[in-house]
Amino acid sequence: MKVEFRNPRISDAKRYLEILSHPNFTYFPAKPKTLKEEQDFLRMMKKLQKEKSQYNFAVLANGKHVGGAGIKINQQFPYICEIGYFVDHKYWNKGIATKSVQLLEKFIIENIDIVRIEIAPAKDNIGSCKVVIKSGYKKEGTMKKYLKIGDVYHDCCLYAKVLR
Repeated sequence: MKVEFRNPRISDAKRYLEILSHPNFTYFPAKPKTLKEEQDFLRMMKKLQKEKSQYNFAVLANGKHVGGAGIKINQQFPYICEIGYFVDHKYWNKGIATKSVQLLEKFIIENIDIVRIEIAPAKDNIGSCKVVIKSGYKKEGTMKKYLKIGDVYHDCCLYAKVLR
């Protein structure tokens, strides 16, 4: 399966809303309630990309929009970034998230002066933890009650890769 990125568009809001509102997205904090809310989020992402503090991409698998991936630069320590990704539940277990991590790393190496990449999936998100391990990240610890989704706090595992 060919996985590639493109810049997200405001017109992608409906697709993102569809993916992110599915009940299987237990561990992803973004839960847009309306199309307008997602459109506003995409507009904000364009602004953050111009400021070079975040980079977000639409994930395409064989040309079909199936998810999103992004990079957030640590503002206090700008040589560190966190990456994240999500894939439509219909496309899980097809290597798309793993390929997205590889594409994010390639973008970072070619475009941003980063020394350390971090990923912090929820501890109970077994699929995402497998993606991170398969991508060569090392577990550094568990962060208690790090991720809040709705009224529930989740422990997250901190994984990292040092580039140089």
